[in-house]
Amino acid sequence: MLRRNKTVRVQSLRRGLKNRYMSMIALGGCIGTGLFITSGGAITSAGPGGALLAYCAIALFMLCLMACLGTVATHFPSGSFGDMSAQYIDQSSGFTTDVEYFLNWVFTVPIDIATVGIIMKFWFPSTPGWIWSLIALALIILINAVSVRSFGQTEYWMAFIKILAILAFLVVGVLTIFGIFGGKSVGFKNFTIGKAPFVGGFSSTVNVFILAGFAFQGTELVGITAGESSNPLKAVPKAIKQTFWRIMLFYVGSLAVMSFLIPYTSKALLGQSVTNITTSPFTLVFKNAGLKGAASLMNAIILIAVISAANSGLYAGTRSLYSMGRNNRSRALHFFGNTTKKGIPYSALTLTSVLSLAVYGLSFVGPKVYNELITSSSLLGFIAWLMIAIAAYRFGNAWIKQGHSFDELTYHAKWFKFCAIISIIFCLFIIVAQGYSSIASLDWFNILVTYFSVPVLLIVYFAYKWSHHDHVIPLKKIDVRSLKEVEQSKLNK
Repeated sequence: MLRRNKTVRVQSLRRGLKNRYMSMIALGGCIGTGLFITSGGAITSAGPGGALLAYCAIALFMLCLMACLGTVATHFPSGSFGDMSAQYIDQSSGFTTDVEYFLNWVFTVPIDIATVGIIMKFWFPSTPGWIWSLIALALIILINAVSVRSFGQTEYWMAFIKILAILAFLVVGVLTIFGIFGGKSVGFKNFTIGKAPFVGGFSSTVNVFILAGFAFQGTELVGITAGESSNPLKAVPKAIKQTFWRIMLFYVGSLAVMSFLIPYTSKALLGQSVTNITTSPFTLVFKNAGLKGAASLMNAIILIAVISAANSGLYAGTRSLYSMGRNNRSRALHFFGNTTKKGIPYSALTLTSVLSLAVYGLSFVGPKVYNELITSSSLLGFIAWLMIAIAAYRFGNAWIKQGHSFDELTYHAKWFKFCAIISIIFCLFIIVAQGYSSIASLDWFNILVTYFSVPVLLIVYFAYKWSHHDHVIPLKKIDVRSLKEVEQSKLNK
C-alpha cells in the first residue's frame, strides 16, 4: 500500500505566473552578482583555462540537474524542494531541505543588496552605500508583497534587459576578438601569457568552482515557480529546455569572451574587489572596444541585474519558509503558512526580509565578510542541488519499481536516471573539495566559514528524525501520483 505523505496539500498560493514569465525567468531570472561581478575573479584565480574548465563543468552538471528537476517538477509542481524531498526521501529530508534552501537565500539576498550599495558609488561616491542597499531591499519587498503577478512582470522585464545586455556583450566581444573593434585581433594571446592557461593548479581551479557555483545559483528557480505557474505541464518543460541556452550562451559564452579579451594578469582584474565595480569584466570589454560611455551603461545594467537577482532570491526564500509553514512538518512554523487574499505569504516574506537585513549588517565588518558570505552561500547552493538530485533519483527508481514506464510521464528527460547519478556524484565532490585549500593549509577560520552549515543541517535532520520517529520511505511505498491526482483525491474525500 502506498504511503500518503503529509507533504501533499492543496495549494494556497496563486497560480499567477504566465508561461512567458516562466520562460523569461528561466532564461535570465537569477543572472546577477555571480556573472557580472565575480566572474573576473575566476579568471584571475585560475587563469582563462582554469576558469573555463570550471564554468564548463558546472554548466554540464546544471544541464544534468535541470533534466532531473524538469521531469519531477512537471509531474509534481509543488513549488517547494522540501516537498519534493519529503515526497520521495523522507519527512526529515523535506524539513532539512526547506531549512537549507531558506538559509541559502537569506545569505544570498544580502550579498546582492550590499552589491547595490557598491554599484551606486559609481555615480554617488559621497553617499553611504547602505542607503542605496536599504532602498533596494525596500523595493524588492514591495514587489514581492503586491502579488505574484507583479513579481512575474518585474522579473520578465528585468530579465529581458539582462539578456539584451549579455547578447550585446557577446557580439561586441566576438567582434573585438577578431579585431573588428579595437583595431587588432587578440587570437589566443591571453591563453599563452605567464602561467596561462591554467594558473595555481588544482586548488585554484577547485576554488573557482565556488565562484561558478555562486554564479549559477537560481537556475533551479523554475522548480519553485512551478508551484505558481498557471500551466505547469506546459510551462515547466519549455522553461527547462530554454535553460540550455541560458547556461551555454550566457555563462560559458560570456566567460569565453572574457578569457580571450582580458589577460589574467590585468591590473584591473587583480584590483577587482567589492569596492571597485568599474572593473567588472563586462565593463572592461566595452572599454577595450572603444565604445564611449560603456562604464556608465554597463553599471546601470549591472545594477538592474543585481536587483533582479535579489528579487528572485527573496521570492525563493519566502516560498521555502512558506512551505515549512504549510506542509505540517513543524507545528511551530505553522504561522508562516498564512497568505493574503492575493496569495502572498506575508508572514514568511516578513521574516525572510528581516533576516536578510540582519545578515546584510555583517557586511559592515569589512570586504572579507562579503567574500565569505559568497563562499557560504555557494556551499548551501550545492547542498540544495544535492537534495534535488537525490529526490529525483529516488522518484525515478520508485516509478520503475512500481511498474510504470517513463513514457507515461507528461515530460521526461533523456538519460534521466543517469543525469541524477552524475549530479549526486558531482555535488558530493564539490562539497568536499570546496575546502581543499583551507584544509591543506589548516586555515581553521575558512574551514569553519565554509562548512559551518554542514553540522547545523545534520543536527536539524537527525533531531527531526528522532523527534518524529521518521524513516526513509521504501521505494514501493513512495506516492508517485502526480500533484493533480493527489489534490483531486483529497477533494473527493
